[in-house]
Amino acid sequence: MKFGIDRLLAEPELRAPLAGQRIALLAHPASVTENLTHSLDALAQCDDINLSAAFGPQHGLRGDKQDNMIETADYDDPVLGIPVFSLYGEVRRPTQKMMDSFDVILIDLQDLGCRIYTFITTLRYILEAAAEHDKIVWVLDRPNPAGRPIEGMMLEEGWESFVGAAPMPMRHGLTLGEMGRWFVSYFNLDVDYRVIEMQGWQPEGPGFGWPTDRIWINPSPNAPNLSMARAYAGTVMLEGTTLSEGRGTTRPLELFGAPDIDAKAVIAEMERKAPQWLNGCMLRDCWFEPTFHKHVGMLCNGVHIHAEGPAYDHAAFRPWRLQALALKAINKLYFGYELWRDFPYEYEEGKLAFDVINGGPGLREWIESPSTIANDLEAITAPGERMWAQMLKDHLIY
Repeated sequence: MKFGIDRLLAEPELRAPLAGQRIALLAHPASVTENLTHSLDALAQCDDINLSAAFGPQHGLRGDKQDNMIETADYDDPVLGIPVFSLYGEVRRPTQKMMDSFDVILIDLQDLGCRIYTFITTLRYILEAAAEHDKIVWVLDRPNPAGRPIEGMMLEEGWESFVGAAPMPMRHGLTLGEMGRWFVSYFNLDVDYRVIEMQGWQPEGPGFGWPTDRIWINPSPNAPNLSMARAYAGTVMLEGTTLSEGRGTTRPLELFGAPDIDAKAVIAEMERKAPQWLNGCMLRDCWFEPTFHKHVGMLCNGVHIHAEGPAYDHAAFRPWRLQALALKAINKLYFGYELWRDFPYEYEEGKLAFDVINGGPGLREWIESPSTIANDLEAITAPGERMWAQMLKDHLIY
């Protein structure tokens, strides 16, 4: 199969409309060709491509910013001599100066298929700015490694943020190119938008979204493998809790834990409350000591979510429900446990980080209530998931 960047490089007729245009590229470390050449370098080698600028999203074009909410500065590329603008520095939305630097922007970002992964918000902001400044946007499409499954509560009105671009569930099921099509339609944007489609991507084929013949490269520092991408729609919620999500370990966002929990007891309580939400993966109690971030240098007991191996069932695995269940189990086992971190997550003041991540307080309220059960969360969540699936039909490419 071929990703969008590979087709653009291999098919001169696709590049023909770019002739005479000033071209910008929005990319990160996973923006590579099938032979692992970075897209910026590969495009620079094309005689018919006039690169005038580059852009980096959260964590930067070079992916050098390890943690969240660490800003990246603008700089000049030392080889190409073009400006590299940060869309996670002094600004999140592109400025007039940035928009003046190009005629067409190519977006080549490997996404994780999760609403909170900020690359889709950056895509929205680029599309809105392009509509305002009469610029052209092409997405060089890449797979959604989490595949087509949809899961999670819909973001509530008034809870939009940099991790909540629009009303959608946590696990959205779209490629970045398809998401752009939905944004153009939903926000009624008058923008020249095009997707350079993948060739041969099979979201239900081997790998269930991520092709087995392509190498995984971290799109952000703590996205080290496919298992993390599959679990992320659940484990990302841990960023709003006092539990470690495994940052500072070799398996970030695949596990969770703390020095003061009994992982075996947590798993047993999860099995008692909603065994149906544990299908499709294996849970293993483990020990870890983070080298940075939460509980640094402290021995933590935790749970590793194995979304891999013979037990992995792509259709059955529901990471958002699984993680919600784990938090409810901890809330039940440890009365008064301080679960929620209170800080301005992604610069959102006056709201609990967990609620910002989930696009509203509904999930936290379900977790905190001693009387709610799994069916209550299903009743709240499933209608929105079905509605989202219907909304997507006209925007799917593959």
